[in-house]
Amino acid sequence: MREVDLVHRIRKLAASGYQNRAVREGIGDDCAVVRPTPACDFVLTTDFVLEGRHFHLDTYSPADIGHKALARSLSDLAAMGSEPLFCLVSLAIRPELASRWVDAFYKGLLALANMHKLTLAGGDLSRFDKVVVDVMCCGRVPKGKALLRSGAKPGHKIFVSGPLGAAAHSNWQLRAEPRVSAGLKLRGLASAAIDISDGLSLDLHRLCLESNVSAELNSALLPIAPGASLDEALHGGEDYELLFTAPQAKIRKVSGTQIGSITYGKAGQVRLNGRVLKPKGFDHFR
Repeated sequence: MREVDLVHRIRKLAASGYQNRAVREGIGDDCAVVRPTPACDFVLTTDFVLEGRHFHLDTYSPADIGHKALARSLSDLAAMGSEPLFCLVSLAIRPELASRWVDAFYKGLLALANMHKLTLAGGDLSRFDKVVVDVMCCGRVPKGKALLRSGAKPGHKIFVSGPLGAAAHSNWQLRAEPRVSAGLKLRGLASAAIDISDGLSLDLHRLCLESNVSAELNSALLPIAPGASLDEALHGGEDYELLFTAPQAKIRKVSGTQIGSITYGKAGQVRLNGRVLKPKGFDHFR
C-alpha cells in the first residue's frame, strides 16, 4: 500500500466521525486549518523524525537532529503561507544518552526556533531503545489565506523556490532551512503549494491529486543543485523547497523558478517532456 492510499483511507474514516465546524481544512494538506476566531486561521502540523529512518547517531550530532526535527514541521507551515507561533516537542531517547545529549538536541532545535520567533511551549519525554522525535507546530494566517494543495487550475504555472537534488550530495539535509519567508510572500499569489520533502515527482503528484489536475514539466527548466543528477532533482527527498502554482496574471509577482504548467488530464498524472513521469520519491509505505 502506498502512503497516498493510506492517507485516503484515514480521510474516509475521519469523515465518518464527528466534524467540528472550526476545522476548515483537514487531512490531505501539509497542515490542518482551524479557525479559532473570525479574524484568523491556525494551521497545525506534526512530523516524526526516527532514528534509523531519518538519521543515524554516528552521522548526526544531537544539535543536527534537533534542527532537522523542527525544520520538517516548519517547512509544512511554510507551504501553507503561515507565520510560526509555537511548537510542542515529544522526545524519546535511549537510556544510555546523557543529559548533555538532550541539552545539545534542544539547543539545535531552539536555535532554529528563535530564528523564526517560534516558542517551544511544551511536549513530552520518554525512554525507548531508539531516538524518536515528534514535533507539532502551530502557525497563523489571515482568515481564508492559507495556501492549500487543492487550488491549482489548468493553465497555472508551476514553480519551485530553489535548486533540487542538494540533499543527495551534501549535508544540506542536516541543516536545511525551511522557506518560511518565501511562503509568507506567496499569500494571495500562489494558487496551490506543497513543500518538497519526499521528492518533486511525488509531491507534485500529490498536489495534482488534490487539485484534480495533471502537470507538464520541462527538464530544461529544472534548477538542479551542483553535483546532483536530473534523477536526483526529480525524485530525491529532503530538499524542503516550496513547490507552488500561480495563475498567469500573477507570475511576475512570485519569486521562484518556473518549471512547467498545470494541464487538463488524469488527476495526479505528471509528464516530463511529454512522457509520463512515475512518482518515485520517498514513500514510507511503498
